[in-house]
Formats: sequence, structure tokens, C-alpha cells
Amino acid sequence: MVELDLKALRKHIVPPPTKHEQEYLIGFRGILVIQAFLWMFLQTFAPTTVYVSGNPQGPLGQEIVRKVLSVLFWNEYFLYGAIIFLSARSIAIPFFRDPTAPVIARSLLTRALQLCIPVAICLAIVKGSMTTGTLNTIWRFKTSTNNNSMPIPNQLPSTLAYWNSVFNLFWTTHGFRAQSGSYAFPTQTLWMINAVYIQSYTVYMIMVIVPHTRPQWRVQFGILFVIAAWWCNSWAWYTVSGLLMCDMVMHMDFKQNALIGIPVQFRGLVWRSGNGQPRRIPTWLVGGLLLVGGLLMQYLWVAYRPDLFDAEWRIHSNPYTTAGLDENYKVEHISARDDVYLTILGIFTLLETYEVLQRALQNKFLLYLGRRALSYFLLQSIFAYIVGIRVYESLRTHHGISSGGSVMVTLITCIVVTVPAAELFHRLIVVPSRYLSHNFYEFITS
Repeated sequence: MVELDLKALRKHIVPPPTKHEQEYLIGFRGILVIQAFLWMFLQTFAPTTVYVSGNPQGPLGQEIVRKVLSVLFWNEYFLYGAIIFLSARSIAIPFFRDPTAPVIARSLLTRALQLCIPVAICLAIVKGSMTTGTLNTIWRFKTSTNNNSMPIPNQLPSTLAYWNSVFNLFWTTHGFRAQSGSYAFPTQTLWMINAVYIQSYTVYMIMVIVPHTRPQWRVQFGILFVIAAWWCNSWAWYTVSGLLMCDMVMHMDFKQNALIGIPVQFRGLVWRSGNGQPRRIPTWLVGGLLLVGGLLMQYLWVAYRPDLFDAEWRIHSNPYTTAGLDENYKVEHISARDDVYLTILGIFTLLETYEVLQRALQNKFLLYLGRRALSYFLLQSIFAYIVGIRVYESLRTHHGISSGGSVMVTLITCIVVTVPAAELFHRLIVVPSRYLSHNFYEFITS
């Protein structure tokens, strides 16, 4: 029988930093927590401000906000790509630090339990709270505000349907979006857990061969893999890019080499300066161009040509949507986008190079949020739907407060409710599930 070890439990609440933990990654996750909350809230209560909104026509101020700020601060598609990239960038760190069989065995087992237990409890909350009365309230709110952006959750009809939904979230390998667990979840974004979990096996399969291959080969074949996955429109091109970045940081002295710049050479051809040294392109220039290029593409879609939003991924995915091969692609999938990929690649090129950026992300506030990212992701939309919508309707209907004032009061209410609830969920569910998974591994291997 495994004894309760309070010291070990504290380590899971705030694990101590290690040589390769790279806490700035946790800080970056904290930024994603803020962006995800803003996107969720604005999509629900001010949909005209949201990137690629279902309500493109609305108050002029909200339209301006969408065209100026939404790409940078609450971009739905950036969140999807960044979460998958960051997951692949992070989960290989323990194995790269100690490339042994027990380490990967522990990762394979504990990751499943650490995700499954919180998600199962979250869906149980959804099933209990999304009653017929609650769903009718959400429908009235959606209709009265003419909100075409927010989805209405599906009601899980039975306990068996609930269990099957949890199971499918950790079993489905494609069409992540089209499953009952995600449809029942407010904002219908629970498919992200499914995508992250399934893509982690791509990381596991590739990372075990990393210690036994040449760095140059890993980079070359990694690029070929990314191109192939991009053509097939699989999330694997984000995943492998994140893993390749982790490999370069931990095994190829990425930071040291990036700080001196990128040499202009191809095989034996080298462009040299007057003193005979190879000319080098500053890394900040390459990262900056990638970042600016990705952002400019996104601003083009949101501010000038929204009709071209789907064009870039149809170039390579459209062959699979013809002849009955995948007719429901837009319904069952969220596309891995080129513009977001360039943005993320630019951000991480700069972040992995410059210490000042890493230190900025290691502040206590972002680390606090980053360690509770899963709790916020699972709870924030539930409270917005069951508490925030009722508060908004009460203010508008019974107290005659303006829409803007009602949104502000609802925002404060959602924050006040979500923050302590996420903290409790983190300490009572997420941390114990982490503790349980590691002790279960120790039990079955002892």
C-alpha cells in the first residue's frame, strides 16, 4: 500500500526547478491562460471583438478593437497552435535530461492519468450543471444578443454517454472536434485535450531515437516531416517543430549558436566578410521576420480580406475534401494554420535566444497562472455560461444597465468566481491526480 507522503505532495504543487525545466515555458503558458480567458469571455459577451467573428458587423468600437487588438491578445487559432507546440516543446524535457527506459515509461503512464482525472471531473461538472433550464437560459441569451459566435453546449443524455465521452477524448485519433465530450463543453474546445494527448505519442515515438542519431540528420528529417505533415494538414507539423526546438535547445547549444548569428553558407559555399569570417544573419532579424510575417497575414484576414481566411490551408488540404474523402472537414476539424505557425516559430526563435525575454516570462504572476493552466482551461467557460450569462441578463433585463456596463460587471464577476474555483480545482484535483499517477507508477514497478 502506498503511503501518503505530504512532502512529495508539496513537490507536485510547486515542483522545484531543475537544470532543464526552463521555467520561462511555464510563464509562456501563463500568457496563454490570460489570452484564453479573454477570448472565451469576449466571444460570449462581445463577439464582434473576436478574431474571425461570427458577428463581423456590430458596434463600431468593437469592430475597431477586433481589427487592431484581437490578433495579438485573444486569437483563437494562435491559442490552438501555441498549446500544441508548447506541449511538444515541454514533454520531452525529462527524457532528454535522463534518456532511460524508466523515464519514458513514467511519462507514458502518468500523462494519461494527469489529464484523464481532471477532464473526467470537469465533464461531470458540465453534465451536472448544464441542465435543461440552464441550456434554455443560454439559448435565450444567444438569441436576444444575436450572438452567432458562441456555441450552445449539447446536453449529455445519460451517465453512459458521459463515460463514453470521457473515453473518446483519450481514444479518438482524428476528427478531434466532432465528439460529444467537446460538444457538451461550453465553447466546445475540449477537443484540445484530445489533440494534445494524441500528439504526445508522436513526441514519444520520435524522442526515443534522438539520443541515437546525428543532430544534423534530426534537423534535416525533422524539416521533411514538418513539410509532409503540413501537406496532409495534420497537427503533427506543430508537434514535431516543438520537439525539434526542444532538441536543439538541449542538445545543439541553440542559444549559444543563435547569439552569434546564422552563417550564410550552403555545404561548401560560404559568404565571407573581408576578414575571412563567414557573414552571419542576426537571429533577431530571422525571428522578427517570421513573427511579423505571420502577424501581417493574420491582420490581412481580419482587417482587409476575411474572405481569404480559409484559402491558405485549402491549398494543401482541399484534395482530401473532395470525392467524399472528408466532406465534413470544417465541421470536424480545426485547421493547423500557416500564419499562426510562422508567428509561433518567430516567437520561440526569439524566446530561446535572448535571456531578457526568458527572465520576463519567469515572473511570479505568470508562473502562478502557468502552473494552473489546466484548471483555468477546464473551469473558466463553465462559470461564464452558468454564472456570467445570468448576471448579464439580470443587469440588462431587470436593472436596465447598458450593454457595456453589463459586460464590465459580468467580467468582474467571472474573474471573482473563476480565480478561487481554479485554485481549488488545482489543489484538490490536478495536484492529487499528479501525485496519484506518480505513486501508481511506483506501485506497479516496485
